Amino acid sequence: MRIVVLAGGIGGARFLRGLQQAAPDDAVITVIGNTGDDIHLFGLKVCPDLDTVMYTLGGGINEEQGWGRRDETYLVKEELAAYGVGPEWFGLGDRDFATHIVRTQMLDAGYPLSAVTEALCERWKPGVRLIPMSDDRIETHVAVTLDGERRAVHFQEYWVKLRASVDAHAVVPVGAEQAKPAPGVLEAIAEADVILFPPSNPVVSIGTILAVPGIREAIAEAGVPVVGLSPIVGDAPVRGMADKVLAAVGVDSTAAAVAEHYGSGLLDGWLVDTVDAGAVEHVEAAGIRCRAVPLMMSDLDATTQMAREALTLAQEVRA
Repeated sequence: MRIVVLAGGIGGARFLRGLQQAAPDDAVITVIGNTGDDIHLFGLKVCPDLDTVMYTLGGGINEEQGWGRRDETYLVKEELAAYGVGPEWFGLGDRDFATHIVRTQMLDAGYPLSAVTEALCERWKPGVRLIPMSDDRIETHVAVTLDGERRAVHFQEYWVKLRASVDAHAVVPVGAEQAKPAPGVLEAIAEADVILFPPSNPVVSIGTILAVPGIREAIAEAGVPVVGLSPIVGDAPVRGMADKVLAAVGVDSTAAAVAEHYGSGLLDGWLVDTVDAGAVEHVEAAGIRCRAVPLMMSDLDATTQMAREALTLAQEVRA
């Protein structure tokens, strides 16, 4: 079985851990990772979502916070702050710095991000093929009003510094329109037996991947089951502030609304949590097969069962 997964950061990475347990032993899992969250800090290229997938599946993640390295120290950040060098709101640890230094050195030497990611994964051995959505620079920016002035800020500033405390007027993946899918992305989609959308942010994670020209079209034309899992449970995000960016694109924070946002032209199946069982009929009326199952990733067993349910729904759709 060849499985393609579009993944953001924490939610996507944790789902992938369950998928590895649920998938057949000979399954080949290809992960197309979001790079819209990427940011340049201290002269280094930082890829938060790619690293979260790599660290989580490679056994190096800080389990409590879901991002960054475990057993982390912050001496470099403290020294930079002593020099008055910021931003102080973005927490890069000493171990994490090493990853960004290696990545930046390789990029500066002329290697594309996809090749650099493959090289970094040689150390972590995540058990999946991790490909960035594009080798081209794409950065998600958010239009907000601050101090009475409308301006655009990098998504990391909106999410981490501002904690999405102000309304988002628009979300724009800057550079996406001119970007190309990274080598291997379209091929993996064309060769897939099933494509999964994990409970990642539908706007700034999966939505940004789909904004790269050719990816949405390839998925829609792949002719294989495309199944998603709702990141909204009980009309609220399971984690983070997805409701803020959903509002910016005119989508209600409900499991049914997110399914319709993706659309029946893209999705074949959709899993909602049992508390949202009332949405099943509405989603199916929109032409998307829907099932209500537990969707809280409380532990590995629960996450594995979620992945099994997604693969089962894919088989139902195929039949």
